[in-house]
Amino acid sequence: MKNNLSITIKTMVYKMKLKQLLLLSSVLITQPLTVLAASDLTLVWQQDNNKVEDVQWLNSSRMMPSADRLVIYKGKGLQLEDKQGRNISLMSGDFSDIDHRDINNGLLVAILDDDRQQAFISSFNYHIKAWSERHYLPVTDYKIEAVCLYQDKSKHAFLFLIGEDGQAEQWLVADASQALSQAKLIRQLSTPPQSQYCQVDDAQSLLFINEENVGIWAYDAHAEADLTRQIVGLTKPFGHIGKSAMGMHRVPGGLLVLDADDNKLHIYLNNQGQWLHNSALSLTGLSEPDKLTVKLNNEQLEILIRHDDGMSMFTLAWPYKEPVHQAAIVEVEPQVETKPVTSLGDAADDPAIWVNLAKPQHSRVLGTDKQSGLVVYDLSGKQLQHLAVGRLNNVDIRTDFNLNGRQLDIAVASNRDNNSLHIFGIHTNTGVVSELAEIGTAMEDIYGLCMFKNNSGDIYAIANDKNGQFFQYLITGTKGQVKASLVRQFHVDSQPEGCVADDVNNRLFIGEEDQAVWTLDARPEIKAKLEKVISVGNNIHSDIEGISLYNKGRESYLIISSQGNNSYVVLNALPPFTYRGAFQIGFNTTLGIDGVSETDGLDVTSVNLGPLWQDGMLVVQDGRNRMPADNQNFKYVPWSDIADQLELN
Repeated sequence: MKNNLSITIKTMVYKMKLKQLLLLSSVLITQPLTVLAASDLTLVWQQDNNKVEDVQWLNSSRMMPSADRLVIYKGKGLQLEDKQGRNISLMSGDFSDIDHRDINNGLLVAILDDDRQQAFISSFNYHIKAWSERHYLPVTDYKIEAVCLYQDKSKHAFLFLIGEDGQAEQWLVADASQALSQAKLIRQLSTPPQSQYCQVDDAQSLLFINEENVGIWAYDAHAEADLTRQIVGLTKPFGHIGKSAMGMHRVPGGLLVLDADDNKLHIYLNNQGQWLHNSALSLTGLSEPDKLTVKLNNEQLEILIRHDDGMSMFTLAWPYKEPVHQAAIVEVEPQVETKPVTSLGDAADDPAIWVNLAKPQHSRVLGTDKQSGLVVYDLSGKQLQHLAVGRLNNVDIRTDFNLNGRQLDIAVASNRDNNSLHIFGIHTNTGVVSELAEIGTAMEDIYGLCMFKNNSGDIYAIANDKNGQFFQYLITGTKGQVKASLVRQFHVDSQPEGCVADDVNNRLFIGEEDQAVWTLDARPEIKAKLEKVISVGNNIHSDIEGISLYNKGRESYLIISSQGNNSYVVLNALPPFTYRGAFQIGFNTTLGIDGVSETDGLDVTSVNLGPLWQDGMLVVQDGRNRMPADNQNFKYVPWSDIADQLELN
């Protein structure tokens, strides 16, 4: 019987350390909910065949429409079968767990080899009807219980290895076309003990893992994500599952979970991020059901369940749809990454590009290590200098600073140790960076910083305090000393950080992290009047972090780090500040460079810096340095790739 209900359900949501329940909350459900009943589950057929170890339905393929399923037979191997169960191709071996994804020309398959206690990747080519060689992952120091594949929006494939005692790993194993000859470790994860089953929802980037006597957890599967999780369903008395949460399978809008003790199939629905138990359907007559595979056929689920006595197939009408997702953000790849900073944890923060006008290919990237000082890199990412001067947060550069009649380029950084402006000289021929001065400020907690140079050549440093106050200083050099004179103050209502000045148009852009990007006249003699450029919302997600300006001829773009969704927003840098799109920085599997997330600072130049960088270069801080996991660093991206993806002029 189906009931359309508009209900308020109190749901117990738990955060666990081991098995401790910490939080109880209420969830308001306002959408109609169809509750499925046991009578809706129809047994189609069953067979007494306990030689099946695992089975998975395949998506229909134009290249091989006859291919229907993958089946592991005990002691025999993995067999690709048609709808009548006839063998198309057999891979011999002693296997126990599989997962698969579609790739160009065929199937990518992850397999657990019981003889070697190793996972490997292989692919089946539909054109030549043959399996590729096996690409084994390194031997683990724990027993692997399950393998799960995850394919991100760029069709990079990642393999999760799940151990029974709380160990797990995520490996990059393939790109859109083929398996990698050598898998690359992305990260190690702490997962629940007593875990034997996993499943990934690619569209929502969710990894589901069972904790046998506790329930089902959902983890963020994205390779650049933090290790966060939420509960999907709990065992009794806190939830609906009996003692053992076993195999599971994602379905449009939710998750099906097998309950071996109570012989039930539990249905969980995802309602705007909250997991709700819909119903528990009886599996009378099955003994210890533990694995299932599901496919959707004309609004009806076909469910194949493995149990101790064999296999059983059921059908279930399915009224739920996939959640509506926003259009995918385009993706570019980094072409260079720097050596990691020396400090552990959240350390790298803000880069600034110094252009060597005589030899652009010898330009430099200055990056702050907010636990130790300033780091200087070349265009290949090699570290050239490390100036251990203190906790520098943001840095910016201007050229042609007059110091006693001598012209030099300078960098100014915000030093959080002393709430000071730390000033550096840059040798115009060699790019060597050296300290010039450190000047105290009136700030209590100095944070962000950028620079401005007016039409007369006067250079200013504009720094902000975490309380929202901005202080604009005129930087001068006389009698062998660098000095800073406070010439203007203004404020925003909450914490700012990123800022950039458009010297040509005398315009300053500032970021209020949780609110908006604002603009005002950069000249200190003009009263500060803030105008909103873009608010936190659909296009940009808090925190608003690094801001920079791409300026080349008639092209002028504002690039903003939208930290909340690991993307970068591009606007026209002139009124009305039209939104031009957003992009993310993904994995470069060819060069072995990981993607970028949690970006704090960034900088961009339009100058031709040589091969790769003819149209300029974007440099971003990477908050999570993967493949392998290491201290934070900076990534370089050709501007031409961004312009192509966003169809910029």
